Amino acid sequence: MAALEQEYRDIVEKVKDDTQRVEITPTTSQLLGRFTVICLILNRTIGSGIFTTPAYVLEGTGSVGASLLLWTAGGLIATCGLLVWLEFGLSLPLRKIPGQEGEHNVPRSGGEKNYLEFVFGKPAFLSTCMYGMVFVLLGNLSGNAIAFGEYCYAAAGSTEKPRGPIIGIAIGILTACTLLHMFSRRGGILINNAFAVFKVLFLVAVIILGLIKADGHRLGGAQSATDNFDAGVSFDSDRRDVVSWANSLLYILYTYSGFEQPFYVLSEVKRPRAVFPSATLTAMAMATVLFVLTNVAYFCVIPKADLLPRVSKPMAVIFAQNVFGSPNAKRAMSALIAMSILGNLIVMTFTAARVKQEIAKEGVLPFSLFFSTSYTSPWAWLRNRSRGRAALKHSQETPNHHLERTPIPALGLHWLSSVFLIVVTAMLRPNESYLFLVSLYSYVVIIGFGFVVSGALLYLTFNRRRNWSAYCNFRIPLRPLHALVYFTSCGFLLYAAFAKPQLDSPFSERYAGYPWWIIPMIGQSTWLWGIFWFGLLHLFWRINGVELVVMRVPIIAQEHGHWVQKFEVVTHERHVKVAAPPPPLMQNIEMSMRPASFHSDIE
Repeated sequence: MAALEQEYRDIVEKVKDDTQRVEITPTTSQLLGRFTVICLILNRTIGSGIFTTPAYVLEGTGSVGASLLLWTAGGLIATCGLLVWLEFGLSLPLRKIPGQEGEHNVPRSGGEKNYLEFVFGKPAFLSTCMYGMVFVLLGNLSGNAIAFGEYCYAAAGSTEKPRGPIIGIAIGILTACTLLHMFSRRGGILINNAFAVFKVLFLVAVIILGLIKADGHRLGGAQSATDNFDAGVSFDSDRRDVVSWANSLLYILYTYSGFEQPFYVLSEVKRPRAVFPSATLTAMAMATVLFVLTNVAYFCVIPKADLLPRVSKPMAVIFAQNVFGSPNAKRAMSALIAMSILGNLIVMTFTAARVKQEIAKEGVLPFSLFFSTSYTSPWAWLRNRSRGRAALKHSQETPNHHLERTPIPALGLHWLSSVFLIVVTAMLRPNESYLFLVSLYSYVVIIGFGFVVSGALLYLTFNRRRNWSAYCNFRIPLRPLHALVYFTSCGFLLYAAFAKPQLDSPFSERYAGYPWWIIPMIGQSTWLWGIFWFGLLHLFWRINGVELVVMRVPIIAQEHGHWVQKFEVVTHERHVKVAAPPPPLMQNIEMSMRPASFHSDIE
């Protein structure tokens, strides 16, 4: 490792501050472990969805039995999506290693950004722009921040939902989550894990209470509602429009979304190839079982007749009222849901900011180098100072000895895009704003990206010229069935949304507060956002007579038998277009990588 550390110091001393950055990977002790990977998924998956969407799903299907089947199917479809991400994430990106034959996978953060750039690499910057512009703007949970404000008011016993104060609470909680991760990377991770444990225990408690009610115990509330499970009526429904069923499944997939989170921070995970398959699949299995049983608990307590034709309150709040029969139970449940949403915002702030940092490293954003830079967290700096240690200079740090860093500018960018969406939808009532933002996020980020990524995997699988089987590091039986299921499901939901719902559907303009075609129209237009930005960039470069050259040079070491990235040199240079070849990149950095840096096996 001495050669690797010396190489890092040599590069840092020669780096050009105006065009280059050196991004260092967390040390071994700072890397995320198996438990944190599971918690990233569970804290993201268990948010507002499981407490609010069951009502929309029941209204959309009109049937208890169909609702439970859709929740089960949603878990299986989401698991197919996870398998697509595993196949890509554990195989890409590919790197040529000095002294090694062929190309090898070196895990990198960024999730689906890396997969799309690999499949659709030409023309340069196009796939990055098409993905990056959409994720920078929509890759946040601003809708959940509004829901947090609503539940805070409900927990305080208020029956009103004033628009201004709720927006203020939403922006305030987004600010708090951003400052948390700016201040301490480790602190944010520990809080994330604590929220994940709390949420699992919370849902287990809901399930137990529902089963107790089903057994005939009153607990102070109404009688049980086991008639919901009568085989003769459980599947009765008068809902015939396809779009209501499709939107119900869309909301379910929104609730299950979260399996992507660890892939957004892949390079910060310890031994990802060994950890990811078991940890991510375990988390998805837990989420599926918990969500299905939570819905069973709801229907053990709340009669279908009390819910249809229109659910006036979130299912979980009605559940608490029927279990305990006290107004205080509704307030307590609202407070617990608000805490669950808070955990949701914390994990998404942590992971999405890393994706936006990776997008900035590609040079397609204004001030890209600024947004791609990480800084020592204030907590690490203060802790180091309190122990009487001198602050490490940049040139004194090594890949295995440095203070924790956090992407402060990228976190600020994430906060800005979140607040932007809240402001844009401020003219809607809070519940309408929540529904609009959740629907848009579900349509674009979950279904849209899911459709493209799974389609890209099918393209690689069946295109012999790409020889994907030679690079794929994750194989399961019946490949590529998982990609086909996810691609078909996402494609159906993308275009079924253009069908007009019935007037009494919860997804109609009458109840949603906005025209039914708004979400699919905006969603389909997002494909053009990146193309427009790509065109603007080229126009700017042409007017100024320059071209952008981006180079990302990973410095790689072998740990536990696998290649991992220890640090990376990011270079953005604007070259004047001349007849002669452009000057070589990184003139001050020796680009040859000494083999000694690549053959250490760290235990």
